[in-house]
Amino acid sequence: MEYETILLDIADHVATITINRPEAMNSFTRRMIDEFEHLWKRLGEDDDVHCCVLRAAPGRAFCTGADVKPPQDGSKPIVDLVNIWHCEDPGKYLGPKSMNLWKPVIGAVHGMAAGGAFYWLNECDIVICSEDATFFDPHVTYGMTSALEPIGMTYKMPLQDVLRMVLLGNDERVSAQTALRIGIVSEVVPLAELWPRAAKLAAIIAAKPPAATAGSLKAIWQSLDLPRSVALMQGLKYCQIGNPVGVPQVDRGAVMGEKAKRYMVR
Repeated sequence: MEYETILLDIADHVATITINRPEAMNSFTRRMIDEFEHLWKRLGEDDDVHCCVLRAAPGRAFCTGADVKPPQDGSKPIVDLVNIWHCEDPGKYLGPKSMNLWKPVIGAVHGMAAGGAFYWLNECDIVICSEDATFFDPHVTYGMTSALEPIGMTYKMPLQDVLRMVLLGNDERVSAQTALRIGIVSEVVPLAELWPRAAKLAAIIAAKPPAATAGSLKAIWQSLDLPRSVALMQGLKYCQIGNPVGVPQVDRGAVMGEKAKRYMVR
């Protein structure tokens, strides 16, 4: 597939994906949904990719959700409101975990992240943002039920903060510092440092054994759908299956033998 709405660069085991519709606040269309469906499957099959960075073209917004303007190219609308019994949640194809991609994804957010942007943020493994980032959910302001994105948010944010974001709609925006406090993001940096910081984190993760990172993500994410005892039993199986593959991918002696340990403090 030739991508029209996203940019892709793969280097040093890191896939850098850029949402690229700055003229439309990086909102997503049916074309972008189809491209992400193809992209996540492609990256899952590419053994050279160990980690991904998801960012958006510079401008006022990371993403403002779905592009509500009618398609001008004759393509299908994002949600089929006519054939109601066969319509699907578009977020099923936007989110990496929904598409069974178990490679780490780092989200780098700048500007506005609204509504449907949470399809991505809810399924990133690490989310960082710039100091200018704001987060909000405008659905109810426009008379629309907000359900899919906020349900996903409840696995990362306190319920009270999810409900507040939903019910206040366009009348309140969550600042970068508040997003850090309530768990939307794990780090806030100056705008000029956003992309380099995401790239640095990705490089560190990509250098680790890919079987270990992918197995860890799959075990943890899939545990969210299970009772605790069942999740623990399934987690043990992931260790039994994945460790024989992952351990040979690293020189453990070299790692343990480093005299000068280097690490970041957060």
